[in-house]
Amino acid sequence: MKIDLTDTTASKINKALVAGRRAIGTPAVGMVLTMVIVTDEENAYDSIKAAEEASHEHPSRTLVVIKRHARTPKDRTKSHLDAEVRVGADAGTGETVVLRMYGEVSDHADSVVLPLLLPDAPVVVWWPVDAPEIPAKDPLGALAARRITDMYAVEAPLAALEARAASYAPGDTDLAWTRLTPWRSMLAAALDQARAKIVSAAVESEAENPSAELLARWLEARLQVPVERVVTAGPVVTAVRLGAENGELLIDRPEGPLATLSLPGQPSRTLALKVRSTSELIAEELRRLDADEMYAVALRGDSDERKSRA
Repeated sequence: MKIDLTDTTASKINKALVAGRRAIGTPAVGMVLTMVIVTDEENAYDSIKAAEEASHEHPSRTLVVIKRHARTPKDRTKSHLDAEVRVGADAGTGETVVLRMYGEVSDHADSVVLPLLLPDAPVVVWWPVDAPEIPAKDPLGALAARRITDMYAVEAPLAALEARAASYAPGDTDLAWTRLTPWRSMLAAALDQARAKIVSAAVESEAENPSAELLARWLEARLQVPVERVVTAGPVVTAVRLGAENGELLIDRPEGPLATLSLPGQPSRTLALKVRSTSELIAEELRRLDADEMYAVALRGDSDERKSRA
């Protein structure tokens, strides 16, 4: 069910949500959080689709904030809010409200969003493309228990990584880090099996890959060894090599969903290591809303090693 509202208010949107739930007989009590997506018109469709797919695991109210720019100077002085309310099958397992803001109202998006938040439920804010310089100090970010950014979506991802490291606050995370979960799990399991001291390491990936840099910094911090960055044709992270006293531990994924795990003195094994969809990444982030301490460690890395490379 979809309800279109033109030149509306937050109060009218809430009434439309109640009317929509009554019409389809769906209560709001089953929703566990409010997801706020701050995006542009170009990326709105993919972002909404990912959030709705993630809502099958985490039923939520999704508020999509789209700041529109008027075409003429006269229209720029007009301030109004249009909304599209989706409930039932049109909104996954929760509710979706698409908020299109024009004029001055776009500078006060938090005042529109605040009355639409689910009471006594955590808030997550996701910027699929352009995130603020300091997410925790953004008016919308300040409402959230979890703030999700994505360094893959910017032109200079490694510069964005340094900015995230400088502005980190508990509750911040990035999908470039979430993409590494299968790699980190596999590396941890391999190290448990190898039971050997690691003396060197290398991460191979395409150039300017923020996930590869986060992985290298995480390894430096956890293993206390220098990590070499090796540029390959990709896609994304293609291999991790850990030099041990008795040989080399290697996870190699040149392409496709399968990787090869090689341990010293053991036969090679093939393991699943696919590139996951955005909806899977968002669903993972919503499973835990406390501070991501390992992300903070990866952002900082081993500062001594980084200074020596500089």
